Amino acid sequence: MELKFVKNIQFTRLMKIDGRLKEFNFRKPNGREDGLFTVDVIDSFGKRIIFNMEKTNSHWKIISEEIPGWLLESEDAFSEIIEEEFKSIA
Repeated sequence: MELKFVKNIQFTRLMKIDGRLKEFNFRKPNGREDGLFTVDVIDSFGKRIIFNMEKTNSHWKIISEEIPGWLLESEDAFSEIIEEEFKSIA
């Protein structure tokens, strides 16, 4: 019997967005650079927002629909954070 271990990637970052400090939780069910990242955050009303990001042309893009503009405006920052995390675990 062969055991195969798959490393999950999970980390949290604090970012100041829309004038407020927010905690973003990033999760990826495998250690490969392809596939989806799930990101979640709480908005100013206490509602949890969950969205996905996928790597397209060496850049992580938000692929979820119907999310607030303040998240879409921060897409480049999220992409940089994900890339930094991959560099730190390599």
